[in-house]
Amino acid sequence: MNLVLHNPEIPQNTGNIIRLCQNTGSDLHLIKPLGFNFQDKNLKRASMDYLDNDALIIHNSFEHFIETESPKRLFAIDTFGDQYYSDQQYYDDDYFLFGSEGSGLPKRIYEHKSITGRIKIPMVKESRSLNLSNAAAVILYEGLRQTGFQNLK
Repeated sequence: MNLVLHNPEIPQNTGNIIRLCQNTGSDLHLIKPLGFNFQDKNLKRASMDYLDNDALIIHNSFEHFIETESPKRLFAIDTFGDQYYSDQQYYDDDYFLFGSEGSGLPKRIYEHKSITGRIKIPMVKESRSLNLSNAAAVILYEGLRQTGFQNLK
């Protein structure tokens, strides 16, 4: 499975997601610009010693990501998504796209022809959003559960 962060801003969130991906055998795609650099102490602390792994792929733009990855199925995670994340069937090669912490995904991206669907995590009505690394864990583990937790012990 693949997690994709579009313009992530908070190094601790990205560090936690690096760790999540490393521990689940998932790939992490970061789409520039990034709101931090890889020398950031908060990123290093959150990612522990997982920062130097082969499963971290950096893309210069959303278009570069689409061009190089050619995802068969790309789900945009959005507070205003059309269906709950748990109502979708997932496959091993799916991609889950998350927007930046401050502004989410730009409209041009979640309306892009490559987007398979817009999914959401249910929350109480007054809520704006979950923490990015928490949302990524919820979505990824549902995908892993549905595919039988392959290669996980």
